[in-house]
Amino acid sequence: MNILQNIDLRSFNTLAVPANAAYFIEVASLAELQQALEFCRERRQSPVVIGGGSNVVFTGDIDGVVIRIAMRGIECTMQGDDCLVTAAAGENWHELVCYCLAQGWYGLENLIAIPGSVGAAPIQNIGAYGVELSRVLESVTGWDCETSTLRSLSLEQCKLSYRDSIFKHELKDKFIITSVTLRLSSKAKPEVSYPALRAELADPDSVTSEQVAETVAKIRSSKLPDYRREPNAGSFFKNPLIEAEQARALLEQFPTLAHWAMPNAQVKLAAAWLVDQSGWKGRREGGVGVHPKQAIVLVNYEGLSGTAVIEFAAQIQADVMAKYGVNLEIEPRVY
Repeated sequence: MNILQNIDLRSFNTLAVPANAAYFIEVASLAELQQALEFCRERRQSPVVIGGGSNVVFTGDIDGVVIRIAMRGIECTMQGDDCLVTAAAGENWHELVCYCLAQGWYGLENLIAIPGSVGAAPIQNIGAYGVELSRVLESVTGWDCETSTLRSLSLEQCKLSYRDSIFKHELKDKFIITSVTLRLSSKAKPEVSYPALRAELADPDSVTSEQVAETVAKIRSSKLPDYRREPNAGSFFKNPLIEAEQARALLEQFPTLAHWAMPNAQVKLAAAWLVDQSGWKGRREGGVGVHPKQAIVLVNYEGLSGTAVIEFAAQIQADVMAKYGVNLEIEPRVY
């Protein structure tokens, strides 16, 4: 295990915000993770654990220990037509999707080209084009920091919901994911119900899973900026969930408001629509702005501080609240 000091985190977060870590440890095995956590205990500090850095905002230096999960490895166990694929937390998510497709393990096609690591996927319950991780997740294995044991959680125990999970609540900073097991299939069953995806397919009811993945990747590439050229953290705001009564009142006033009915008498609103209609799409103030093609992607054009990005986001939140009475929740984790 190599302990580095005073490390610039700019290259370890896709927003490219400047921040230094007093200590930086990259762990490639469970043993190294245990050693890193022991180092934290000796210093009486709680670690900041990151993966691909695609869903974090550093608003200042980390006067402590940053642990980067770099565990690798993919295994598959067949159960009839089911493929139980276990991937280490440090694997790149997009590369995992491509690998599974190449092996004929289907179910992840709609989740292609999502940045980040495998370990982060359950935390966010990542979703795109009609599929959420909860659809294929079998279990999550990780290190329980309170009991100092390795344990697995079932899909039910993970409490996945829209962009949410137990890892953001009861197990926040208490459970470090080391691997994820997915229940995929050797039989392709393309999911093409999502309207924007169907619109791009010539014959949506007879496509292959490979064609679905290719089309999703193409759509994402056309709409979302590459963080290597335009630093961003993906979707910066969650689609807000509101009560049906509030939704009815809003629709009376704003009939074109993009929305979807959800369980428990809730309605999901399109954050992109709210931001766009509030006049922020494509708007730039100083070195931070909203991408001209995607209203919920904030771009750090000039490598400003995380504080500057959050202050810019706060202006958007205030305008949306003033106009629609809806709170836009920031999706990335802010440190």
